[in-house]
Amino acid sequence: MNNPEELDRYLSPTWFIDSDNPGVRAYAVQITEGCTTDEERAVKLFYAVRDGVRYDPYSITAEPLDYRASVTLERRVAYCIPKAVLLTALARVVGIPARLGFADVRNHLASEKLLAQLGTDLFIFHGFTELWLGGSWVKATPAFNIELCRRFGARPLEFDGRHDSLFHEYSVDGQRHMEYAGARGSFADLPLEEIVTAFEKEYGDSYYVPRSERDRDELFDVLDTPA
Repeated sequence: MNNPEELDRYLSPTWFIDSDNPGVRAYAVQITEGCTTDEERAVKLFYAVRDGVRYDPYSITAEPLDYRASVTLERRVAYCIPKAVLLTALARVVGIPARLGFADVRNHLASEKLLAQLGTDLFIFHGFTELWLGGSWVKATPAFNIELCRRFGARPLEFDGRHDSLFHEYSVDGQRHMEYAGARGSFADLPLEEIVTAFEKEYGDSYYVPRSERDRDELFDVLDTPA
């Protein structure tokens, strides 16, 4: 993809990827201050989203507003898809072409609660960001923050700006964690209608994971408890 016009669509703001939002723009500039290469900027932004926005499995929703980058940045709580939308927006602010990628994965270490709710270990439309770096698309998945990984024994995903960082293949004790099951494609904007339709087909009414205040408090209590 050497034609600059082909990359323009991956630099432009959209309603979901609102890289023209003042807060999103200011945060991207703040995080990448002092960086001299796109790879450096991409790495800084990856860790800012990975650890600056807590992963919340109780936030799956069909409400469009919940997927806007600016809303995720303000709330600092989301699941994989909104976090990928935010990373995509931040990258576009600093001139890195970015798009959304999705894949289906089997999560062998999912909690009993999630497995019972969804009825399967297949997690469809697992979201990540693809960044145009060094003349090619590089995948980066900022979903699970470091505190979550430490508490639940998952290997945190690292990113160097050159190699794909796609999913958590093994836990820290060597157990199989996530297994790639198939690609869903790459998108210049969030295909929310397609995602919601697929969720409803795969999970029925149960794709809305319960997210009561009690559920969320229990999760965050675990993450906030000192080791």
